[in-house]
Formats: sequence, C-alpha cells, structure tokens
Amino acid sequence: MSGQKSYWMDPDLRAPACTVPLDGRRVENIVIGGGMAGVLTAYFLHKSGREVILLEAETLGSGQTGGTTAKITCQHGLLYHRLIDTFGLARARQYADANRRAIDLYGRIAEAEGIDCGYRRAPAFLYTRVDSDALLREQEAAARLGIEAAVTAQTELPFEVRLALRFDDQALFRPLRFLYGAARRLEIYEHTRVQTVRDHEVQTTGGTVTGKNIIFACHYPFVSAPGYYFARLQSQRSYVLALENAQMLEGMYLGVDQSGLSLRMDGERLLLGGGGHPTGQHRAGGSYDMLRKRAKELWPHSREAAAWSAQDCMTGDGVPYIGRYSSTRSNWLVATGFNKWGMTSSMAAAELLCDMICGRNALGRDIFSPQRFSPAAAVKQAVSIGLKSTEGLARRFLEGPRAEISELPRGHGGIVGAFDNRLGVYKDESGTVWAVDPICPHMGCLLEWNPDEKSWDYPCHGSRFDYKGHLLGGPAQTALEPATCPCGSPKEKEKPADR
Repeated sequence: MSGQKSYWMDPDLRAPACTVPLDGRRVENIVIGGGMAGVLTAYFLHKSGREVILLEAETLGSGQTGGTTAKITCQHGLLYHRLIDTFGLARARQYADANRRAIDLYGRIAEAEGIDCGYRRAPAFLYTRVDSDALLREQEAAARLGIEAAVTAQTELPFEVRLALRFDDQALFRPLRFLYGAARRLEIYEHTRVQTVRDHEVQTTGGTVTGKNIIFACHYPFVSAPGYYFARLQSQRSYVLALENAQMLEGMYLGVDQSGLSLRMDGERLLLGGGGHPTGQHRAGGSYDMLRKRAKELWPHSREAAAWSAQDCMTGDGVPYIGRYSSTRSNWLVATGFNKWGMTSSMAAAELLCDMICGRNALGRDIFSPQRFSPAAAVKQAVSIGLKSTEGLARRFLEGPRAEISELPRGHGGIVGAFDNRLGVYKDESGTVWAVDPICPHMGCLLEWNPDEKSWDYPCHGSRFDYKGHLLGGPAQTALEPATCPCGSPKEKEKPADR
C-alpha cells in the first residue's frame, strides 16, 4: 500500500487474538494473506467445518484491501465484449455469474454476521466524453450474458458526457469494517510474514507450520516457480482523494476514456480516483496534483479529507487467476490478478477455492483457471511483460548517470551516480539524505523513484519499498540494503548552504 493511509484504516478495528503457538503446527488449510480474498477464503472454509489458519505479514487489510475504492460491482469496465470474443459465450457467462453472485453474498454475510459496514445497493455507470461505440458494444455483450444495462446521456456528474451505460443493483460498502467483521471467528496470525513455502511446509517469522492445502491470497504470488506468475502479471498504481463538501452522488462512476475519473460516495464524502500508471513508471509524479486540480475545477469549495493510492495486479486477458497454483502443485491454490476489481473478485475467488477444497462444483472453475490458455492473449502478454523485464534489467547495466546528490532538491529522490556506484537517494525536507541500494532483491531490476508516494517502485514486477528501504509490498520478500553515501554513512545531513 502507499505511504499515505486511506481513511478506511480504523485503529479501533482489531483482529481476534491468537494465543496458540504457530511453530510446529499441522493444520488442514493455510491461507497466506489477510486482505479480502484471504479472509473470505478462510471464512468460507471455517463455515464449511474445515480447519484453517490465516497468516498475515502486517495487519488485516493493511495491503491492497485498505486502498480500494470498495465498489462491489459486476461492471468491470469495457470487459464483456472482449471476454466473449476471447473465451466464448459460456465461459464469459461464468465470469458474469460469479461476480453477480458476489454482490449478493456481501449483503448476505453482512446481515448474517451483523456487520455494520455501510453496505448499500447503488447503480454503477461507465461513461465516455469522446466515443460512444465502445459502450454500445459493451451493452450488447452484457445483454447476451443476462446482464441488463441501459444507455443514457443524462447523469448526475458535474460535466456533460457523450454516453453512459448504467448497471443497476450494484453495491458499495466500507471494506475494513466488513473485513474485520468476517474475521471475528477465525484463527489469525498477524505480523507473521511467510518467508518460504515448500510442498506442505510454510516457514514464517513465527515458526514453521505444515498444511494439507496452501492458499496464496497475498495479492502477488511470491513463489516464482512453479507458476511463473512474475511473467504473467503486471502491476498498476492508482490514486484517490476523499473530498468533503463536494457533491452527493447516487451512483458509482468510471470513465472509460484515457483521462476518465472514478467517483463514488462514502457517507457525505466523495471518493475521486484516477491518475493511474504502470508501477515503476512514474518518475515525473503529479497524480495527486492532477486529482486536486480536477477537484477544484469541479467543486471549488471542496476540502481534501484524505489521499492514498493502491496497487493492482493485471492479467493479459483481463481475467483473474483463481484455482490450482500450477499443474505440479495439486495442494497449492492461488487468487491473484484482480485487474482493479478486487472486491467482487475476492468474493468470487473465496467461494471458488473453498468449493474446490471441499470437492464441490466450483462456479467459474474454467474461466478463472490459472492453467487456461488463450494463444493470442498469452503471446501478447508474454511479449509485453518480457519487454518490461528486459528493459528493467537493461537499465541496471546500461543506463548512465542521472544526477549528483548535490543536485537533488529537498523533498525529492532519484538515482544518483552510475553503474556499480549507483545509489537510490531521497533528500528529505530537512536535508537529511537517505540512501539505499536501488536494485530490487526479487529479480535484480533497477528501481524507480515515485515522487507521489516517496517510494522506490519495481517496474518489472511491482515490488515497493519506502525511502528507507523497508518493504511495502511483494513479490520481493526482503527489504533494500542501506547504502553508504559518498560522505561515508547510510544517511547524512546535508550541510547548510553558505549565506
């Protein structure tokens, strides 16, 4: 997650205390990851009478679930037309049905467990200010899958649109309130980072535990082989402002144009999202500034209550990987690649994985299978991700010097020096210089500075580190090494300028 916390984070939310020592335990099911996908998977397994424990490196919801805009919808951008073309009508319908069911399940669980999470039904809109053809195609594709969607040129947005596509009976909620409510009866080990997984054995910072089934619900599968998810996933970041005194909206909105915005209400606050980019490709920054500028243009009297960002794993064909981790690990399961639709995808994944473990017919098993193969999508994705990885490695060995430490303004970071003498340097507002080795420990790519988040981001596979080198998110499992500045210490106070 970003260095700025979303206001979903509530210090009063607590996971159930777990007093049983972890080291040496043998259990039926081990879930890795305490976000929405992991908690829901453990919840369904527990409700099915299966033994399950959950391992979380930090605290529940502290990863990508804490950064979501929390739309619960089967309307996932301009997707259904592409799914029908790529996978055929039957498998596209599996995707639609699983996500429509997810909307209902959130409501049912919130009611059954007495979770006060602000769950409510609301319409979801796609809109364009440029070209209506894509929305008309999406309406036709949705209708073929049994989803009613209506076109309109009239919305409650503070600007004109060329066309909008309305999906009724979608939903929204407060994600961490739901998450902690669903976790109340689970056996959870927070601050327990998984270090390695071998067959049935999981080694963590709290000891070693053995499980019949291992479920990777940790956003990005960190075990490179088998599975090779690092070659099948790309990472993207997106940014959100929470605004007070802006505008009350009935529905949720997503612009399908390149500069389109995401909007939804939370109580009397408006969440305004946009400014996304591939992780590690944001040297110039400016995403928050863009959103702030748009907020002032649209609602001059609005006030910013919070700002945060989140990261999403993207698959080449737009469909998550949910199912067996690989054909050679029958006891490993995975849920990843939610393509910015993590709430409904988490629910669909949890139900599917639980059904697979319990030997039941699993809704969406074919469309979501990590072993699916679409020749066109596979080639396109492999080339795209391969080029990014090659570029990242090439930058490590070929890219020349960019700047000197003395040239960095206060409050800025960047790569300084050249080749074997390169440093990742951040100079804070007081002039203190923080230096790290800018090579990601995952696969050796050169990191890139993200000025919006003051973080070091991995352009190849999405790992992130703060300016001190602490790990923010995988697939890397270790922090960056602190580096020695030319002055001889890992961090050095900038000398005052002569006056």
